[in-house]
Amino acid sequence: MPSIQLKEDENFDFALRKFKRMCDRAGIIAEVRRREHYEKPTWIRKRKMRTAVQNARRMHRMNSPRNRARAVNLSFPTLENY
Repeated sequence: MPSIQLKEDENFDFALRKFKRMCDRAGIIAEVRRREHYEKPTWIRKRKMRTAVQNARRMHRMNSPRNRARAVNLSFPTLENY
C-alpha cells in the first residue's frame, strides 16, 4: 500500500497528487475496478485465454520473417540500405 509522509512545509495538493500517482503505478485503482463485481470462474478463464491469444498473435507478428528482415535492415546500416 503506497504511503506518503507529508512534510511540514509541503502542500497538501502536491502530496495528494503524489499519492494518486503512486496508486496508479501500483495498480490499485485497476485492481479495485476489476474486483468491483463478482467475476465467474469461466469469465476469468475466457479473459486470460483472450489475453494469451492476443499476446501470441503479437509475438507472431513481431517474429514474422518480414518484420525480422525489416528490423535487421534498419538496425544495421549498410550501403545496400541507401
